Amino acid sequence: MSVTPGWRYIADDGVSAAFGLAADETLARRQGAGTSPPTLRLYTYASHCALVGRFQRVAAELRLDDCRLHRIAVNRRPTGGGAILMGADQLGVAITMPAGDQPRSYDRIRDLFQRFGAGIIAALGQLGIGAEYRRKNDIEVDGRKIAGLGIYFDRGGGLLFHASLLVDLDLPLMLAVLRTPFEKISDKAVATVAERVSTVRRECRAPVPVDEVRRLLHDAYARTLGVGLRDDDFSADERAEIATLERERYQSDAWIHREPAVPDATGSATVKTAGGLISAHLALAGDVIKAAYFTGDFFCDDRVVMGLERALRWHAVDPRGVTDTLRRLGAEGVTLPQVAPEEIARLVGAAVAAGRRHEQGAMAKGCFVDP
Repeated sequence: MSVTPGWRYIADDGVSAAFGLAADETLARRQGAGTSPPTLRLYTYASHCALVGRFQRVAAELRLDDCRLHRIAVNRRPTGGGAILMGADQLGVAITMPAGDQPRSYDRIRDLFQRFGAGIIAALGQLGIGAEYRRKNDIEVDGRKIAGLGIYFDRGGGLLFHASLLVDLDLPLMLAVLRTPFEKISDKAVATVAERVSTVRRECRAPVPVDEVRRLLHDAYARTLGVGLRDDDFSADERAEIATLERERYQSDAWIHREPAVPDATGSATVKTAGGLISAHLALAGDVIKAAYFTGDFFCDDRVVMGLERALRWHAVDPRGVTDTLRRLGAEGVTLPQVAPEEIARLVGAAVAAGRRHEQGAMAKGCFVDP
């Protein structure tokens, strides 16, 4: 493979939430003008900070009182996706480069996730961990998320790829400060949501050092991207721009606590089928299913349920699209025994309708009813 020179590598640890995010966005901004070289940055945050996605509502994703109690910084990423807990044992990955002239279509974004996720998958492979790119923006091991991915296109022509790789994770702390979409169902459901996550140390059954994972990522990205990486640091000009963006955006309540146009909502529905009683629980963000969770007295492999939930995550609520997706999964054998894909689609539609009623009630209360 030919190697493209001119890429820079920056490693830093224990950064604040505001600095870490401002640094990544600044490097992306400078790509379009060519004032910063393409850069791979592998870093950790000071333990701990809670980061929500660009389009999320902070109060809906985080227990802010618990964040204050545990002295956890709160901030908002420039990239989309869900809320995450970051600290010394979660390795941040940032790639900044010119965006190019290709259209920013879903297919291109998926291709970029696969391209940039390949470095993480290759590094995990060196540790004997078989990972794969799944869903819209996750890397998983046996159906469990081990890394989340995000993409941001700067108006000036730069691209930022974000990833958070879980070397380890304090699950009790995560559940204390991050609101799960289904926390009101039962304690068992919350524990089950936690089981959807894995870490490098869990998979290796060993206390793998963060620096070892970082070294493997550095080498894997050099191979998968075909680039030469030179050790470097931020320039004086970059640090000045980072400080300005940190002060004006990432330390600003207007950015951190901004409200989306449409509030989140949750909806549930239950149906009796030949395969057993099935309940669908959905978290909705506008016209998108943010997360799905299935419960009931049916019998099947856990991977089937996780496959259904994965396919519906960040899926449009359009009934025809949901039905088509579930039929495709059914043709691949990913369906509940004795339950037709159309039955699951109707159940999902009923849960969406329940969420819509919940959403309308919340908006009516907020607009017309005194608190």
